[in-house]
Amino acid sequence: MASSSVKGKAPANGAASSGYELPWVEKYRPQSLDDVVGNVDTIERLKVIAKDGNCPHIIISGLPGIGKTTSIHCLAHQLLGDAYKEGVLELNASDERGIDVVRNKIKAFAQKKVTLPPGRHKIVILDEADSMTGGAQQALRRTMEIYSNTTRFCLACNMSNKIIEPIQSRCAILRYAKLRDTEVLKRLLEICEMEKVEYNDDGLTALIFTCEGDMRQAINNLQSTHSGFGFVSGENVFKVCDQPHPVIVQSMIRLCLKGDIDAAMEKLNELWEQGYSSVDIVVTIFRVTKTFDELPEYMKLEFIKEIGFTHMRILEGVGTIIQLGGLLARLCKMNMQPTLFQL
Repeated sequence: MASSSVKGKAPANGAASSGYELPWVEKYRPQSLDDVVGNVDTIERLKVIAKDGNCPHIIISGLPGIGKTTSIHCLAHQLLGDAYKEGVLELNASDERGIDVVRNKIKAFAQKKVTLPPGRHKIVILDEADSMTGGAQQALRRTMEIYSNTTRFCLACNMSNKIIEPIQSRCAILRYAKLRDTEVLKRLLEICEMEKVEYNDDGLTALIFTCEGDMRQAINNLQSTHSGFGFVSGENVFKVCDQPHPVIVQSMIRLCLKGDIDAAMEKLNELWEQGYSSVDIVVTIFRVTKTFDELPEYMKLEFIKEIGFTHMRILEGVGTIIQLGGLLARLCKMNMQPTLFQL
């Protein structure tokens, strides 16, 4: 878990004095493994590596915004100390990362002589490694073997199955889970305190609902809402994040429970006219249904099954309001007497 103090996270030199404000994501980026939020067991393994100095090749996989790249940077800082700048090469998905880069740039870095603390290795950080071409990954596999005496590779990716098997077999694979709501809330409260942000409980609940376990998005949404409105309330957060409001979706589900299709369709039309796509609406219906306490358990199962079928049709390309209307009709039908439908 992240330590309660936000250590080593002052603004960059002169950022505050010049009137230019850093994005809070960068300003409060953890500087040591102790500060990284969530995934306690995995972070403990990285701390052991940092302490022993015996770093294997690593693949960290998981959803965006949960601290994969940050963890690798923290590990590199703790392993290399002052030699971090000379001893680390970082390549992102935005960089050119075809087969030539692996053969030239990475190879040149691996061959370069650098003064490091005793028993430490140079580190190559490959962010978004799952977007590398197959040829580049094949070339990387050979480079990893040849320069294993001096260089360690740390790969961050969203899906480890997109990394070829030979590279996976050479690496320790660490999987990061989605952050829990309490973990996100704890960090948001720390930042609100440091930045003197005014908020209410609805605002924080809305931030946690919209971010779906993505810390980066939660902090960005917090900063955007604070900059735009000066107060973090539920209504303001949904204006910034532009997702279908869960309160409207809740009332729509209540109307389906009563079997009132006309009123439910009115709510659906309200969301549709605000410009939300059918995917946005159906995903919000699912997320609200999943945590909706007024639904009996057996009914929740049936609702989720119908929402799942509709989601599949929408992803196949049939994203019309008629599909969503059909979903509401089926949900209403579940709460009506079967005898009403007999001819």
